[in-house]
Amino acid sequence: MSATGILLPAQRFDSTGKPHVDLRAILRLAAPLMATNAVQSLLSLTDLWFIGRLSTDATAAMGAIYWIIACAILTLGGIGLAVQTFVAQAYGGRRYARAARALWNALWASLALIPVFLGLSLAGPYIIRPFGLDPNVEQLALEFWQPRVGGAFIGTMAWAAMGFFNGIAAVRYTTAIIITTTIVNAIANQVFIFELGWGMKGSAWGTNFAQLAGVLLGLVFFLRGDIARRYRSTLMWRPRPAVVRGLLVIGLPIGVMYGADVLGLALSQMMIAQTGAVGAAATQIVMALTSMAYLPTIGIALAGTTLVGQSIGAGSREWANRMGNVIIALCAGLMAFVAVLLLVAGPSVITWFVRADDANAASVISLATVLLWPAAAYQVFDGLYNGASFSLRGAGDTRVPAATALVLSWFVFVPIAHSLIFTPSQAWVDGLPQFGLGAKGGWIALMIYCTLLGLSMFWRWRQGAWRRMRLAG
Repeated sequence: MSATGILLPAQRFDSTGKPHVDLRAILRLAAPLMATNAVQSLLSLTDLWFIGRLSTDATAAMGAIYWIIACAILTLGGIGLAVQTFVAQAYGGRRYARAARALWNALWASLALIPVFLGLSLAGPYIIRPFGLDPNVEQLALEFWQPRVGGAFIGTMAWAAMGFFNGIAAVRYTTAIIITTTIVNAIANQVFIFELGWGMKGSAWGTNFAQLAGVLLGLVFFLRGDIARRYRSTLMWRPRPAVVRGLLVIGLPIGVMYGADVLGLALSQMMIAQTGAVGAAATQIVMALTSMAYLPTIGIALAGTTLVGQSIGAGSREWANRMGNVIIALCAGLMAFVAVLLLVAGPSVITWFVRADDANAASVISLATVLLWPAAAYQVFDGLYNGASFSLRGAGDTRVPAATALVLSWFVFVPIAHSLIFTPSQAWVDGLPQFGLGAKGGWIALMIYCTLLGLSMFWRWRQGAWRRMRLAG
């Protein structure tokens, strides 16, 4: 029980009155999120499949900029990711109107970011050209970059909407949003890429259109029926600067944390792309497979954000600690299974993403199969990272995790990747040893990085500094 006598999240009592963690309750919350995130992975896989039908150069272009686009979106879109923390703690404390207010203010803040995203969209040539990509690959990358980044504020709004429903544990609404987005994305890709002949930019516009459909559906759920009555969502729409500041305090570090993480990946993939289209294409395929494999684990981790936040809101940080420990164990265990699955099923799945008549098909398949091994090696540590970092997010502890991710990504992962990927003649920076392993070197560096990151986040959770933190706004 909490200090107010309310049954805590995922709590049950045995016959002697002793409290226990109810694993079935956790799985009831996590299972829809696991399924939802597995479906969500189809968004990127759908884009990759359609782009793969264009050419190997198109797949390589996608691989070269995929993570740098993700970095821009995540860094600026952290305010949408912070919504779940505020909503979960408000829900745990039975402050329902405050939960609705958090979503509204995140939506207003997302709209305010439109000029920033448009500026980044127009700056695409200046961001991509210094990396020395093949001219055709570069042109294809720019075609995707400009509409995708320009419309990225829609994704921030979608994260905010889904964060609200996740925070109140009404994950059926999140599931409906993701399924709708995925279906619309597949249809839009076919229409925009091939029927209208837009090529690479058609895939970007398809994603923007699909995410807009998801946002509109989320608003319908939010503003009607029991949700509107209980959370007073139609009355809480006015912008509140204090709430926006509070969201920024939590959300900006979340964005920086994931942005630093994916920027390192972006630079690594840029390095690999510079070594040739085969390595870039193989890397993009394996990255897509690992994304598909770990997204169900993200479902458990998201449940951890909700359960930890609700426990804190209900007044029991000790129960929040128990929730976080269970979530971390579940994430690490699931990722151990994922590692085995990648090695067993991965070689067969790789062939789905390569055109049989492509001149480089055999080389891409062969290299991608080798890359599965270092990818599988870091999965358990990725589970530690996700379980611990999402639990920390539920508690509002985001600044130190962000700084840790930034240091490990930019000052450990990127230099190691640079040394392992490039030959001396390809190096961006003089003075580092160069081993010329190409894509293989990039994945070895990624394995080292993920291991260190997972252990660091687990240590931060166990240290317990989050117990003393309070949300602002």
